[in-house]
Amino acid sequence: SLNPHGGEGGLFGTEEINSISPAIQQAKSEGIDANGPFPPDTIFLRAKKEKYDGLVSMYHDQCQIAYKLLGFDTGFAFHGGSPVPTVTTSHGTAFDIVGKGIANPNPLREAYLAVSRIASNKDIIRRLIDRLK
Repeated sequence: SLNPHGGEGGLFGTEEINSISPAIQQAKSEGIDANGPFPPDTIFLRAKKEKYDGLVSMYHDQCQIAYKLLGFDTGFAFHGGSPVPTVTTSHGTAFDIVGKGIANPNPLREAYLAVSRIASNKDIIRRLIDRLK
């Protein structure tokens, strides 16, 4: 969800009711196993216990700390709404260790594989992103 505590039924915003829930229902009607919306302050605890293919956050900083704590060695973020698939690794540019031969290549590898899959399925991804707007 976008708002604190998932909007509390509209008390803290109606994006969950008016935009996010209908997008999830539409995804389900198309055979996508989508769930939510979940409050952003607790979904990462739930994700740690349960198996998810991915989490959708409504804005960048909402997910960054949690996903770095949960999967720094494999984590990446997909940035929706761009005309081209865009991902960033959990470690960012890591300028402080460039050329030292100590960087872990896993986040970059995972990001590359994901952006390749996204690019090959861009029409599906575009439809999902458009529903969230």
